[in-house]
Amino acid sequence: MDNAIPFSASHKADAKAGFSLVNNELLSRKEAAAYLGIAENTLAIWKCTGRYGLPFVKMGRLVKYRKVDLDAFIANRLFSGR
Repeated sequence: MDNAIPFSASHKADAKAGFSLVNNELLSRKEAAAYLGIAENTLAIWKCTGRYGLPFVKMGRLVKYRKVDLDAFIANRLFSGR
């Protein structure tokens, strides 16, 4: 690990600032499923199969979804009545 770059407190602050610009509101799988109006198991299946490529954040065993990604997912499936 001689080539390791030290991760200083200022780097942590920069990382947090960059993340907050994207919208750091994270939802659990249960919350994300409720937000989308689908069953929690459906969201789990989509993740495992990669069906929609919905981005998620993995934190240990936990899976979280960014609200901004869920909003983009909804917006990409918006169709007019024609």
